[in-house]
Amino acid sequence: MRCGVTGLRPTFGRVPRTGAMTLCWSLDKLGPMARCVEDTVLVLNAISGPDGRDLAGVPSELAFEAGADVKGLRVGYIPGWMKEAPATDVDRAALETVRKLGMKPVEINLPDWPYDSLYVILFAEAAAAFEDLTLSHRLDELKMQVADAWPNCFRQARFLSAVDFVQADRFRRKVAEEMARVFADVDLLLVPSLRDEMLAISNATGHPSLTLRAGFVEVAEARSDWAPDAHIRCLNSHHRAACRMGLR
Repeated sequence: MRCGVTGLRPTFGRVPRTGAMTLCWSLDKLGPMARCVEDTVLVLNAISGPDGRDLAGVPSELAFEAGADVKGLRVGYIPGWMKEAPATDVDRAALETVRKLGMKPVEINLPDWPYDSLYVILFAEAAAAFEDLTLSHRLDELKMQVADAWPNCFRQARFLSAVDFVQADRFRRKVAEEMARVFADVDLLLVPSLRDEMLAISNATGHPSLTLRAGFVEVAEARSDWAPDAHIRCLNSHHRAACRMGLR
């Protein structure tokens, strides 16, 4: 989103993660970044399929036709999200283009739930994955030690309880069932790029996500997620954590 390339995050389990750094076993997904959608599909086709080593890997098929007619595709969107920040004129223009291309915009809604609580799972699993670095104090050697940088996320997550984790996982299943309801009525969702709720939801439920350039937005200053407000604490800063993961 920030540099204009196309990113394709595949469905959980489609691409084996063997040899990649682990952050969160139940969330991690590997996918291609390229100049255009067609190129990401070429790469995805090459790396898809179980390798016998990643236990989450499952057989899958990839059907893609660049010249297929898009007329009639049901494109879900949440009206309120398109009217308020962080949506921009670029996002609204994308929705208008959907209409011009003959797709069918479908208004959808999601329950007003605390979706950011799903990050409890991410932080707990990440802290477990990097436990050796935490207990050996090698985290102290990392440069960024501000409140919501990963070293402090790993340290603070050790104070999460097993009850917190189990309740978050139960909520995760509830959210997955809600997404199944949504996708029974639409073929895809069009969402503003920085909408935190959908980032948390789709990451936790394993849905694929395609990010592609639809225009340009002028910003007043370069954005840095490594220079947060000193008063923001790790477990409440899901927005920055997700950005650092490269999921936007």
